[in-house]
Amino acid sequence: MTEITLDTRLAKTKIDRNIYGHFSEHLGRCIYEGYWVDGDSKIPNVRGIRQDVVQALRKIKVPVLRWPGGCFADEYHWMDGIGPREKRPAMINTHWGGLVENNHFGTHEFMDLCEQLECEPYFCGNVGSGTVQEMSQWVEYITFDGLSPMANLRKANGRSEPWKLKYFGVGNENWGCGGRMDPEYYADLYKRYGVYARNYGENKLYRIACGARNDDYYWTEVLMREAGGNDNRGPFMDGLALHYYTSVERLPDGTLLGDATHFDEAKWIEIVSKGLMMDELVNRHATVMDKYDPDKKVAMVVDEWGTWFAAEEGTNPRFLYQQNTMRDAIVASTTLDIFNKHCDRVRMANIAQTVNVLQAMILTQKEKMLLTPSYHVFEMYTVHQDATMVPVDVQCERYEHSGYSVPAISASASVDAAGKLHLTLSNTNPNKDIFLKVHVGGLKASQVQGRFLQASTMNAHNTFENPDVVKPREFCGAKVSGAELEIAMPKMSVVVLEVL
Repeated sequence: MTEITLDTRLAKTKIDRNIYGHFSEHLGRCIYEGYWVDGDSKIPNVRGIRQDVVQALRKIKVPVLRWPGGCFADEYHWMDGIGPREKRPAMINTHWGGLVENNHFGTHEFMDLCEQLECEPYFCGNVGSGTVQEMSQWVEYITFDGLSPMANLRKANGRSEPWKLKYFGVGNENWGCGGRMDPEYYADLYKRYGVYARNYGENKLYRIACGARNDDYYWTEVLMREAGGNDNRGPFMDGLALHYYTSVERLPDGTLLGDATHFDEAKWIEIVSKGLMMDELVNRHATVMDKYDPDKKVAMVVDEWGTWFAAEEGTNPRFLYQQNTMRDAIVASTTLDIFNKHCDRVRMANIAQTVNVLQAMILTQKEKMLLTPSYHVFEMYTVHQDATMVPVDVQCERYEHSGYSVPAISASASVDAAGKLHLTLSNTNPNKDIFLKVHVGGLKASQVQGRFLQASTMNAHNTFENPDVVKPREFCGAKVSGAELEIAMPKMSVVVLEVL
């Protein structure tokens, strides 16, 4: 018997809505053809931003959007992306397929997108190939409401009022594509660049430092020691990033061997197991952060995460275009459960990437658009945004195959502002339905209702010809029995329940 125990009276920590954030880079067809189609396109758009994508993302309540990269951020020079589009200089996107970047989507267009989405913008500044002056002027251009060359330039480009900007990343992956730096060197650069990314007027920046890749705990140690400690000097940062991608093996040249849709059960459980590694990474990085920041003033920001497979056959391998199956949905739900559990330290996360790249929410093909299984997980999990986390104790069987062993059930619970309890559950086993009981304390449950996401096969996915193969349906497998819920969890499924 699988049993879950929770007590709503233990709810005390808010699940920051930004845990459900997103990341969009100038990479492949994420920006161009994903969001941006130019104003004269036959695809319905507002000022060049396609409206089907906007409407879909508004439904999942995108709270924050990170841009322009990624590796692209540290070769991006923001002045190339302002002013009349026909006069903006083109460049080669050296990181991602040698595509010509015409810079038609820049600062103004990104802020317009965020306003249409009603989300917070999260800018990532150029430390790798940029200058302190360049970063300082970008912040000034966006946020200063006074007399200055940058404010005057913004006004000349059609924006009289400054924007509000909260989240600003000082560099990206500076241990790799952002400069191959040692942590000590980057820590000094971060403090220097951070000084000149100024607060203007009432606009207060939330500065996010480049954090570690995977299990590089030494990087976290150095950054927290030099820039994150609660001593008389700091902290100099508000957040520290972490990047972790769930993927199978790579060749020496970096080529991925895994396929997004053609896999067996051994590859199913391998990816699920590697996705669950996020819990260990968050725990161990948080332990290092606690050493220097016991009051948890510095947030852990997992601003790149998700599955990464070989690009779809027939597409540019550097465009990172991949399909999205029920396996990706399980990785999404179990990872979000991990972030919810650690919401005292994890206060933002940005899945990579929103449209047409990696573990995307949306795929587009000219005028067509489809929603992926991962999109549906994010839509189901909107109930947790800004709700108060209820700790859950899960006692369940293990799902084992091919030398891997993972918990068969993952769960999150929260209480929203109206006092409603929401419970999300995932069954990682693709072969077995699981019956479970949930012991609910602090709430007299009288009824339960919900929806579930399930597919008939492990690699089921939505296509432009059949866009509704995997989508949520009404769930009738839960009932209230006294102080308990009795739930029949379908195999390889994600369930969201509202308990009244």
